[in-house]
Amino acid sequence: MSDHSSSSTSITVHGTVAAGYEAVRDEFAAVLTEEHNEPGAQLAVYREGRLVVDLWAGDGIDGDSLPAVFSSTKGAAHLVVALLVQDGTLDLDRTVASYWPEFAAEGKGQLTLRELLGHRSGLIGIEGGFPDADLADDRLLAARLAGQTPFWEPGKEYGYHALVIGALTGEVVRRATGRSIQELFEERVRAPYGLDLYMGHPAGLEPRYVAIRPLNPTPEQAAEMAARPFDPKGLKAVAFNVRTDMVAWINQPSVRALGPASVGGIGSARALAGMYAATLSEFAGRPPLLKPETRTEFARLGLAGTDRVTEETDHFGLGFERPQMVYPCLGEGAFGHCGAAGSQAFADPASGIAYGYTRRRFAFPGGAAPENERLVAAVVKAARR
Repeated sequence: MSDHSSSSTSITVHGTVAAGYEAVRDEFAAVLTEEHNEPGAQLAVYREGRLVVDLWAGDGIDGDSLPAVFSSTKGAAHLVVALLVQDGTLDLDRTVASYWPEFAAEGKGQLTLRELLGHRSGLIGIEGGFPDADLADDRLLAARLAGQTPFWEPGKEYGYHALVIGALTGEVVRRATGRSIQELFEERVRAPYGLDLYMGHPAGLEPRYVAIRPLNPTPEQAAEMAARPFDPKGLKAVAFNVRTDMVAWINQPSVRALGPASVGGIGSARALAGMYAATLSEFAGRPPLLKPETRTEFARLGLAGTDRVTEETDHFGLGFERPQMVYPCLGEGAFGHCGAAGSQAFADPASGIAYGYTRRRFAFPGGAAPENERLVAAVVKAARR
């Protein structure tokens, strides 16, 4: 690895890259320089268990900073589910109600765990939204949703369960094991692999938290936002709990302390990439977390078609997003998850890379920041040389 700080008129990049990955550093500097306001970002990449990119730039952030990663948390939560399936503790084709009897209410009794992981339950939220305090409490969300009428026939369609999927799958885990997803992630993944990625933020790490900042749109972006129709009673409003300011919500220490499994994680890009690296190969002196057949099962397309909430196409495997739909340079077996402020993390077995990206300001138009497209392409090109 080569130490390097590169600067332009507006951005200084810190960190290291391995030989052959210099173009990734240059692309990181270029895309952040082009941002119209403070970028505050981290980028890390492992290839076959070796850290080959470890970069950061921006005000108030370094390689050890811990920003909120929002829905990239779902990757951590569903890695736990994948491990339990691999162990034989959970069965993808058993009904959710066989683990959690209350879930059978309102016609949901035949939904399988496989279908739940594919965002097919129709339990995307409640009309009018949950109070902010309830969103951080996975057990409360699960209890409320168990008796909820789904927004479509369970199993037949899919739509992003943005703020609640971790509560739903987490309750299955709790009923099967007596433990929470958060506890099992700490015990089986975070602690043994030495990852700075947390679902449930220890108070002692609060000084390393980097507060998330709201989107600051350009005039062109503001005009595009104003021109978009938005139905305050539509499925997207329900799924994203329209009453909640997600920036203010995640910046509350009480929310991060609970670490809701859908969106409440904090961590560095190095830790996100490290988690996915541990699924592919030996990492931190330990064997891979997942067998190849488990990776294949969870990365495989769950249900073809259009997401009823986000309108994305062929969006999900089991619990994980299919990043090759956004980054066509990746292999068919890639799996991971992005997050609302712009984070992105995934494993790509085809190239052997594990990728993690965070940023502290929301990106336009939401979800994975658009600069990931250029960064991922540069990483894959370097890895394949």
